[in-house]
Amino acid sequence: MSASTAIYGKEVFELLRDDLAAIEREFGRDTVSDVPAITEIGEYLRAGGGKRIRPALLLLSSKLFDYQGRGAIRLGAVVEIIHTATLVHDDIIDEAQTRRGRPAANTQWGNSKCVLAGDWLYMQAFKIAVQERNFRVLDVLIELTQQMVEGELLQMEKLGKLITLAEHFDLIYRKTACLFSVCMRMGGILGGASAEQEESLGKYGHDLGMAFQIVDDVLDLTASENVLGKPVASDLREGKATMAVIHALESCTPEEKYRIEAVLRDRAFNGVSHAQILDILTRYGSLEFALARAADYAESARQAICTFPDSEFKRALLWAPEFVVAREK
Repeated sequence: MSASTAIYGKEVFELLRDDLAAIEREFGRDTVSDVPAITEIGEYLRAGGGKRIRPALLLLSSKLFDYQGRGAIRLGAVVEIIHTATLVHDDIIDEAQTRRGRPAANTQWGNSKCVLAGDWLYMQAFKIAVQERNFRVLDVLIELTQQMVEGELLQMEKLGKLITLAEHFDLIYRKTACLFSVCMRMGGILGGASAEQEESLGKYGHDLGMAFQIVDDVLDLTASENVLGKPVASDLREGKATMAVIHALESCTPEEKYRIEAVLRDRAFNGVSHAQILDILTRYGSLEFALARAADYAESARQAICTFPDSEFKRALLWAPEFVVAREK
């Protein structure tokens, strides 16, 4: 990441510092239950940190319309709780051992407790969202959770199989871009955006989320375990074919295809090394292909909000795609 990108990133989060701190406090309060296990799991997950990019998007979107109410803090906590719940369930499904450099919650409390804690977090998020007394907010949150659950089920059906780019794009929309889009739309709803403005905000979130997930998938293949906070090539080990892999499969030799298919099918590097897979992806320019598509989505996100009046919040949103594409973890 360039020095200028990192410096401006600090300025953006400084711009939102008080609101993000308020969301963090709200998140902490909202994940307390009379059942100790839920509180313990909730606090463990919250303490694991994260980029908080989703609530930041909601805040920036609402501030485009000079929204001053408390709803952005409440809903910022809601989207982070929903995101956290999805991570809990994902780690159980994927049998993950680590998350953000720490043991995954399911390794500490077991699958059964974590499934129920994830369910509780979903319900808690909706309980908080109801306080807004805004049916539009509830509509988009219900649609969001349905899309995400459907996406997880679709992904499970496709594990270990070869999929098309169209199928992959549908999965990453449901997995990531849908939530980014909803964060932007909810900020607009709070600020009184017109239908056309809400559509533009949703488009920005969609394209930013697609770029984010494509880069995430490339980093899963290329970054070190210390940087990722989880094992390298986790997607391949879980039987997931991501964009660079799909691209290579369209061009590689039958022998190379067999190697990639073997890893996906076995969900392990049995007789095929991670370095060999990387060599195949490099030979066909597949990593560069994926990053170029991420850059296209990033530019499309910027274009989606170019008609909004200039402000420090719009400038922050125009910077975010650059951060997403240039990040190293």
